[in-house]
Amino acid sequence: MTKLKAAFTGLSLLRYAMVVILLTHSIPGFFNGGVHDFGELYLNQVGFAPIGIPIAWAVKLSHVVSAVLLVINKYIKLACLMAIFVFIVGIIMIHFKEGWFVVGGGRNGMEYNFLLICVCLAIMYPTGFVK
Repeated sequence: MTKLKAAFTGLSLLRYAMVVILLTHSIPGFFNGGVHDFGELYLNQVGFAPIGIPIAWAVKLSHVVSAVLLVINKYIKLACLMAIFVFIVGIIMIHFKEGWFVVGGGRNGMEYNFLLICVCLAIMYPTGFVK
């Protein structure tokens, strides 16, 4: 397989899609106050005070680290496990109580995080879980 073909496999498409999602979900918050607001207005209010802002930064920076690892195709399982951890905590803390649907049948539900977890698992185990 040529390098060009190897760069555009179905698996690489999933990796690059995840990179886009992770970066667009984190980087704008570095510049528009979103990370601070997430830490101060949400995390501190639900019991993480006074460390809500550092936790928010850790979450958003973990997205960037995961994205970089996925781009360079190194430590893929670590990158996906970091992301999966954040997605699961997001489901538990925010999305579960909103139901399943992100839009349509509801708002802010957990279906998107569920899909992202499945994408990470597909990236981590491209040949499946069983050998």
